[in-house]
Amino acid sequence: MYKAPGRSQRTGITLFQLLGMFPDEEAAERWFEAQRWPTGERACPKCGCMRTSRVESRKPMPFWCRDCRSYFSLKTGTVMADSNLSLRTWALGIYLMATNLKGVSSMKLHRDLGVSQPTAWFMAQRLREGLPFATEKMEGIVEVDETYVGGKESNKHFRKKLHVVGGTQGKATVMGAKERGGKVFARPLGWEPGETLAGFVHETVEAGETVYTDDHGAYRSLKNTYRHASVKHSVSEYVNGQAHTNGIESFWALLKRGYHGTFHKMSRKHLHRYVTEFAARHNLRSLDTLEQMQVMARSMEGRRIKYRELIV
Repeated sequence: MYKAPGRSQRTGITLFQLLGMFPDEEAAERWFEAQRWPTGERACPKCGCMRTSRVESRKPMPFWCRDCRSYFSLKTGTVMADSNLSLRTWALGIYLMATNLKGVSSMKLHRDLGVSQPTAWFMAQRLREGLPFATEKMEGIVEVDETYVGGKESNKHFRKKLHVVGGTQGKATVMGAKERGGKVFARPLGWEPGETLAGFVHETVEAGETVYTDDHGAYRSLKNTYRHASVKHSVSEYVNGQAHTNGIESFWALLKRGYHGTFHKMSRKHLHRYVTEFAARHNLRSLDTLEQMQVMARSMEGRRIKYRELIV
């Protein structure tokens, strides 16, 4: 049992070690190649053929597929596709996103990596798009809770105010589920018409498992499908035997610190990417820093997003 604070048993990477890992573009290329094709068998990202070869001149691209007769690179078919940024820059960006627990702003990426702020913003959104996220339904004891993300009414311009007092009006609802001692899945609610809090639980948690929530009325129907217990936050009850939502609320606390301290605003349009970023980092938290970077690099494939998709 580890008694030191945080995840002190993890092996990190110092800045000196990081620069030693990626002293030049060739080193970064070898590292990305090892992540994308760990067995050494290079596959064409366009047709899947293994009959590929290197192009000595590296023009127009480093690799050539003999079957579909097309050129490709390590970036082809990933979130890095068509990027003019060096692979070394992408590797350092992965490190910064993996190690900044409260997130990394585009302004910090702009200063640390020496790229423009718009480029840094696009890069960060692409990295978020490529992050691994939980897909399998949760099992065991699962804590479920909702939080609300958005600015205060008192801080809004008069024309944008909803003219309500307190409450959650005007804020986005974010739902989260956390396996007790395990992974987190979270996303904004309302992507589908008529989506409900209970509907999120049915989509996320295996039937018959134990689910702990607060006393929100929308959770009452869960007893028909799950072993459901709740704590009455409305009367300041936060633990009732084994029933509590402290784990998922700790995750919300970190998300809110990122909101207020790093990003200051998360637009509704891109909120799901920011939430996915925090959930992915939580789910990778037990790994050493190098392993976190490797997982992030390997999950980039097939997850491309274009700039116009982000701004329309």
